Amino acid sequence: MNWIRINISQQKLSLLDEEGKLIHKYPVSTSKYGTGSENGSEKTPLGLHRIKNKIGGAMPMNMVLVGREPKGMLEDCIRDGVELPDDVITSRIMWLEGMEPGRNQGGYVDTYNRYIYIHGTSDEDKIGTPASIGCIRMLNKDVVELYRLVDVGTEVLIEE
Repeated sequence: MNWIRINISQQKLSLLDEEGKLIHKYPVSTSKYGTGSENGSEKTPLGLHRIKNKIGGAMPMNMVLVGREPKGMLEDCIRDGVELPDDVITSRIMWLEGMEPGRNQGGYVDTYNRYIYIHGTSDEDKIGTPASIGCIRMLNKDVVELYRLVDVGTEVLIEE
């Protein structure tokens, strides 16, 4: 099975095959607050994770998701006065689950309960620099492509 490596210092996500051979490399944006697992820290958690849920596969690219529900295209949401969060999520969500008890799984450090995703963003101009509030942001065209190439259960290693 393919797996994902996210390098915080390089702001890169690599999709690798089971032997570790590079399939694709994408620029990303991780947390502007650095790395960490504490609930409420808005930091990107390190360590081994897996994709627990995939959301948005049938939606058009650039669809805005609020609370994991489609709300319309960004320009329509703005025009219609839809209340949008600071970190607008678009196109696809791959919701991560920590696999290391005490580091990113369970209690006050649980990645899944912190709603840490790999997702598209309306702030594509910030991709390549730390700018998120914990999640891993991608260009919309890239997150749509990655979404098609991975399955629920795909392992994700996040490292500095």
